[in-house]
Amino acid sequence: MDLKSNQTSPVLADPVPMSESILGIHSGLLPYTATGTAFSSSLFLTIPRKKPGILDDFRSSAWLDAMKSSSPTHHKITKDFSPEQSSKDGDIVYRNWLIKYPSALASFEQITNHAMGKKLALFLDYDGTLSPIVDNPDLAFMANSMRAAVRNAAKCFPTAIISGRSRDKVYEFVGLTELYYAGSHGMDIMGPVRPISKDQAKCIKSTDKQGKEVNLFQPASEFLPMIQEVFKSLVEITKDIAGAKVENNKFCVSVHYRNVDEKCWTTIGQSVNDILKQYPRLRLTHGRKVLEVRPVLDWDKGKAVEFLLESLGLSNCNNVLPIYIGDDRTDEDAFKVLKERNQGFGILVSSAPKESNAFYSLRDPSEVKEFLKCLVKWKKASSAL
Repeated sequence: MDLKSNQTSPVLADPVPMSESILGIHSGLLPYTATGTAFSSSLFLTIPRKKPGILDDFRSSAWLDAMKSSSPTHHKITKDFSPEQSSKDGDIVYRNWLIKYPSALASFEQITNHAMGKKLALFLDYDGTLSPIVDNPDLAFMANSMRAAVRNAAKCFPTAIISGRSRDKVYEFVGLTELYYAGSHGMDIMGPVRPISKDQAKCIKSTDKQGKEVNLFQPASEFLPMIQEVFKSLVEITKDIAGAKVENNKFCVSVHYRNVDEKCWTTIGQSVNDILKQYPRLRLTHGRKVLEVRPVLDWDKGKAVEFLLESLGLSNCNNVLPIYIGDDRTDEDAFKVLKERNQGFGILVSSAPKESNAFYSLRDPSEVKEFLKCLVKWKKASSAL
């Protein structure tokens, strides 16, 4: 079956916030299937299309603006300000921002007061949260001290890592068996065996690397051949753009431009757009200097959190406190879910002020590590009472 379509307008999901997308069903967005079996239509996301001319005009400026804003703003030093003054001004802005998003470390007692008598569940992003953001995504290794902190936390609380990376890749980086993994922004989840809901019924029984029985949930499995085809096309079309790197994350494709000269950002954005013209069932989202091609599917990190809570038997419980820690735009979906549930806290990892659905903040991965260590100490102390 032809994987492409005669529709020529790609789905542009950013810079318009994902929360503003209109959910619904559209027959033109139903995925192909090699077996002829129907996939649940409730997961499909319909995003309104603009007329080609309007979209082209909009894209010319919006794409570049979105790419420039995908990383935290850095305070530039001008001839009117010394480095010391610029740094001081930046600190003032950050301190003011902390009024709205208090430090999770400074607010630790307040957080644990909410956690008293409740089951705490931890959800963690990987890049920029457990490991620093690096120029080469293949070298985003976590420190051994961070690995120890995550392991100790997972021994105290149900813990899952939800990453945009492929599940296998993030497992290679983390290498811990004490927790659960969700890759491709939650489109590839390996969790505990607990069939309950209609979504759980779609799970495939599998075994992890230790031979333990687990549930494998892949709501975008129908898109896999299409994603593989797009990955090959993106590798080919970006091969002459110095510094560009295309990463296959199984159910999504990441085009990294962190090492691309800013003068070429328009070129790389247009190259991705040229490919997506042929795939109206795929959409584009922005991360920290990365363009991500994903299925048009009503599934994200927020949905993954809800799925894992149910898998863990912690859904619809008043005595559960989920905590999600992340640093990127895709983590906002998880922050929003916790906010709307009025249950648990989102913690944004950022050294620069930006708007978020999170309740608290941490400056960098080193503070994440300290926060996890504090949680373990608190758990052990409260258990001893």
